[in-house]
Amino acid sequence: MAVSTEMLRSWLGPRSAMRRQLAGASEGRALAYLIAACGLVFVAQWPRLAREAHLAPEVPLEARVGAALIAWLGLAPLLLYGIAAASHLAARALGGRGTWLGARLALAWSLLVAAPLVLLHGLVAGLLGPGPALTLTGGVLAAGFLGHWALALIEAESG
Repeated sequence: MAVSTEMLRSWLGPRSAMRRQLAGASEGRALAYLIAACGLVFVAQWPRLAREAHLAPEVPLEARVGAALIAWLGLAPLLLYGIAAASHLAARALGGRGTWLGARLALAWSLLVAAPLVLLHGLVAGLLGPGPALTLTGGVLAAGFLGHWALALIEAESG
């Protein structure tokens, strides 16, 4: 099944979608999801960065995009792997029976599923800037990502 179709199905049934992801779990799949999600988050930053460069031209757009590239495709995957490890340890302390791979896959999959909301948030940040619309989309993004991640992690740690 296509990843985009599975992402849509994940919004309708997050735990069953995570179960299907765990059935074909591999380190390569988890890493591919994480890199794809980080790449989409990087692209989502462009409208906001363009707005900021226009409003404060002393830092050119190219420098802003370069910094975002290093942050999202160089550093974020390492940080996210650390967060996945910490979530696995916390789940283990609470009686979880999952694997390290399951925790990484839960985080990477949840970030990928939330990527359309990240793209929307980036558009709002670039077109409208700070305000109620950006706050609302940020809240929806946070709730969507955290909800998916919690349900995916519960499924991954249920063993």
